[in-house]
Amino acid sequence: MHMKKLFQDKVLIISGGLGDIGKAICREFAAQGAAIAIGDLQSPDEAEVFLNELKQDHQVKSHYAQVDISDAQAVTGWLEQVEHHLGVASLVISNAARVTQANLHGLSPEAWSHELRVNLDGAFYLTQQATKRMLEKNLSGHVIFIGSWAAEAVHPNLPAYCVSKAGLRMLCKCMALELAPHRILVNEVAPGYVNAGLSAEIWAKNPGLIEKAAAQVPVGKIMTAADVAKQVAHLCHPSNEHITGSTLLMDGGLSLQAL
Repeated sequence: MHMKKLFQDKVLIISGGLGDIGKAICREFAAQGAAIAIGDLQSPDEAEVFLNELKQDHQVKSHYAQVDISDAQAVTGWLEQVEHHLGVASLVISNAARVTQANLHGLSPEAWSHELRVNLDGAFYLTQQATKRMLEKNLSGHVIFIGSWAAEAVHPNLPAYCVSKAGLRMLCKCMALELAPHRILVNEVAPGYVNAGLSAEIWAKNPGLIEKAAAQVPVGKIMTAADVAKQVAHLCHPSNEHITGSTLLMDGGLSLQAL
């Protein structure tokens, strides 16, 4: 007799699903039976290897769309595709983000605008439209924003990123209050140093840098993308009926000290 998996019969939709953290989240939820809908900028051919992995390892349905999350119409089209192929998503993960390394005066107007469009506007378009569909179908569920400890800690070389993540945190709270009566819980997972994405690339090119970063973290460790994924799943657990509008800060104590 097969035990029912935690997220069986659920559909998860995630932006930026082909990044390191995005893939880890997809694997975590696929392992628990969720159908997986991924949006990202890569071509469908590039996505196919990962979709095959999900199918072979977890026997779940999946769907990929090449989508620019900062384009509201493109997001609408994506959600229509997902609904057609998999059904309405009740697990909504806003993960897509970009980061520009530049100080305040080194940041071009174009870079500032692009970063806020992806990190904040894109998060709004996805979660607004996905939850509208949930309301129409009277579905309870979970929305998770992948935020950052940078929402409240100044990073001099990442001003646009810090501002976009601070905005994301307030969007999370506004959405949480409005959707609470409909049993749609909205939360943020805010990681500190993760060995993924841009950070991983920088650390890989600079020997000794990751050890230096780990030494700055009070718990003495750098987290993995899989660590982040586990906390996303934790907040989406069916037994979570009360946590909403919260930030799960997982930074190893970084924000408790002046860096």
